[in-house]
Amino acid sequence: MSTQGKLAALTVLAVTASIGSASAGELKQVATIALPSGPTKGFDITWVDQDTQRVYLADRDHGSLDIFDGNNNTYIGSVPGFVGPKMENGKVSNEISGPAGVLTYDDTAWLGDGDSTAKKVDLKAMKIVATVSTGGKARFDEIAYDPKDHVLAGGNGDDDPPFATLISTTTNKVIAKVTFKDATDGLEQPAWNAADGNFYFMVPELNKDDKKGAVAVISPKGKLLKMIPVTGCNPHGVVFGPGDNLLLGCSLKGADAQFVVINWKTGKVVATVPGAGGADEIAYSKKNGQYYTGSAGMHSVFVIDAKTNKLVQTIDFAGGKGRTHSIAASDTTGKVFIPENTDAGGCGCMGVWAPAP
Repeated sequence: MSTQGKLAALTVLAVTASIGSASAGELKQVATIALPSGPTKGFDITWVDQDTQRVYLADRDHGSLDIFDGNNNTYIGSVPGFVGPKMENGKVSNEISGPAGVLTYDDTAWLGDGDSTAKKVDLKAMKIVATVSTGGKARFDEIAYDPKDHVLAGGNGDDDPPFATLISTTTNKVIAKVTFKDATDGLEQPAWNAADGNFYFMVPELNKDDKKGAVAVISPKGKLLKMIPVTGCNPHGVVFGPGDNLLLGCSLKGADAQFVVINWKTGKVVATVPGAGGADEIAYSKKNGQYYTGSAGMHSVFVIDAKTNKLVQTIDFAGGKGRTHSIAASDTTGKVFIPENTDAGGCGCMGVWAPAP
């Protein structure tokens, strides 16, 4: 059996779907894509370029940007030159390893890296063409892009105090920093809102109260416009859904587990999704009308109907902490991309999922 075939078999054996009741559009695994460099032990953000249907993975284990063809479920290549795993007290340091966040536009990719820099990649030349220091001590993490003002924004969440950095993608220079002294558990995933032109950053915890977080709204010029308070949720992931809905991926677990949907205009809670928590990155597919959550804290991927805001499927990746924290979805094909590290039997490859016909 080929390496990719073995990986596919291993993943199918390791992953089971636990579903309360049958519903249309449940995700089924349709493929795995192996890495020629070998199974990855660690990764961060997954990104789908909606124009090209290429899929990008920030591969920490190999210190590379891995690229896949999302249409044909094949590996294209990798761009090296990013920070590899760093050790602290005999363990990999999550704070300084990279790469972390990734996004693309045109023929360009940007990544946050473990040396507190943003790195710009020419996707035609397949090489890093610019490095921008954010001035921090820890990694530059998840990022978002404003194509109107040509501004990249990302979080230096592991610095003390944490801060957001805004970078001009035209000049490749830092244009603003926003410090969050009351953010006692860092900063997490940002998203750019095309409707108002602002960045929305997740603030998991305020003043050491793990039941109170916030959504920080920052202008492309680097002005903190407002803090939307969130109770009963320490938000890590974020994605804009239909209408004015904004899904917050909460990391609370157990009896407190829930996701929260707010109206980004008013800040008011639209709905809560009980039973789903432990989130990191989250995604939305317009084609499927569903949200997807990389919930490493609960070893699962949760599928949520974006119209009803109801939990419709739980995909269990038992025992693999960190194994499922990254996820991305296509608005065109409806495919969902779920990378796995090698923890607890994970394939160390890119998993491809799609709604059942």
